[in-house]
Amino acid sequence: MNKRIWCAVTLALSAQAASAVDLFNGRDFSNWELKTTPAATIASAFRMLPDGVIASEGKPSGFLATLDSYRNYRLHVEWRWSGKPGNGGVLLHVSEGPMDRVWPVSLQVQTKNGNAGDLLPMAGASFDEALTSAKGAEPRIKAHTGADSERPVGEWNTCDIVSRDGTIDVSVNGVPQNRVTHAQPASGRIGFQLEGTPYELRRVELTPLPD
Repeated sequence: MNKRIWCAVTLALSAQAASAVDLFNGRDFSNWELKTTPAATIASAFRMLPDGVIASEGKPSGFLATLDSYRNYRLHVEWRWSGKPGNGGVLLHVSEGPMDRVWPVSLQVQTKNGNAGDLLPMAGASFDEALTSAKGAEPRIKAHTGADSERPVGEWNTCDIVSRDGTIDVSVNGVPQNRVTHAQPASGRIGFQLEGTPYELRRVELTPLPD
């Protein structure tokens, strides 16, 4: 293979590797599963609206998760409260293991109103950094470090997450809010919580990063 062809192939592979994938296909929820208590169907808890918007009823309590697992990636999520603001979160590295009530082994990036950017190790997940919530508080969290950057209710927010070999960086609306290292699990499925409050999603895009 001559140098010109080799360069062209390398560039093509790099471009392919950097392509963002929309985790919602815009047609149905065929690559997702819902786990709730009491058990519910995806159709009763989520709806696909025009312009690529996904509406969540926020109940019953549980989570929606991809069937595929991911390790090194950039994840871009846009969310807004469709009514009164409340609680929710993006779940990273959803894995098999003992549940914490209805929550799986995972790392939660909070989208809870007033706490966007907090990080929670759930159901036995962990990272090296100390939890910063008060002793005895429930849940235990690593609070976001930047000034609150969530937008007013009804406006779209962006959450950008970079996960690479156990290091996770979180930004909310362009403001760096959290960083943890040696996260366990370091890979797994991507999910969204249902915690009683309706919300909407759009542009849920994952870009694989090279190992």
